[in-house]
Amino acid sequence: MKQFQSHLNSVEKALKILLFFQPDHPTWGVRELSARLGFSPATAQRILQTLKSYGFIEQDPRSRQYHLGNIYYQFVQTLQSQQPIARAALPFMQKLLSATRETVHLNIIQGKERVCIDTLESHRNLKAGMPIGNRSPLYAGASSKCLLAFSTDEFIDDYLKTVQFEPLTGNTVTDLEALRRELQRIRSRGYALSMGERSEGLGSLSAPVTDFRGLVVAALSLALPEIRYREDRHREFCLGELCRQTEALSLRMGKTGPPDASPHLKMASNKYDSKENKHG
Repeated sequence: MKQFQSHLNSVEKALKILLFFQPDHPTWGVRELSARLGFSPATAQRILQTLKSYGFIEQDPRSRQYHLGNIYYQFVQTLQSQQPIARAALPFMQKLLSATRETVHLNIIQGKERVCIDTLESHRNLKAGMPIGNRSPLYAGASSKCLLAFSTDEFIDDYLKTVQFEPLTGNTVTDLEALRRELQRIRSRGYALSMGERSEGLGSLSAPVTDFRGLVVAALSLALPEIRYREDRHREFCLGELCRQTEALSLRMGKTGPPDASPHLKMASNKYDSKENKHG
């Protein structure tokens, strides 16, 4: 490990340090970080101090632990400005948040992962979060599987040939044939559902955003705490609202055809109507 790291230049070492700051380990001490990276403590300290001087890293004065600086918010805004779908999606996400009062997030495929590029957080005390930049494999969670299911056949085939499953929770799909069947079901009904596949206690609903070419460009999703996901009427209401806003956003992105021609919108509306009749 140390022999390999010795061949890295200063920029590469700085990048490796930055990439170690993740949601499951957002803070690091010099000795712990240097041991994990195979750098000497002096090297890690020198690079951290340089990053700190430019605002990329900050240090807690009490614990002496390092964490990421606020400068990254500037990059988030820049990245979002480069994504036409992020700009176009915002009013639809706001309507969805207002209607459902659940956390709304927008996701795209980057490489072979699902990445969240925008989020509007629920104002409820009990809520499910989805931070911008959050990533997950394409086999885990509703938004991931939705993006995969509506990708081109070539992309799906290539992904399934190389996928290596790693369970994130006890509910994560880890069988190739089970994933194939699930992708077919998602394509058939037009949306994806999941409960606790990526994070325990978190449910998710997701529908695809397509453009004028009929290609999926994003997945619009809702994140719900398990207690509200398990409420049939609320979940189906959220699903209906999600599909309506996703369809409207797709039309905004150039999709052709009337909104009521979409199978996922009709199916979600019918399911919600049946729930309303049952409860009302």
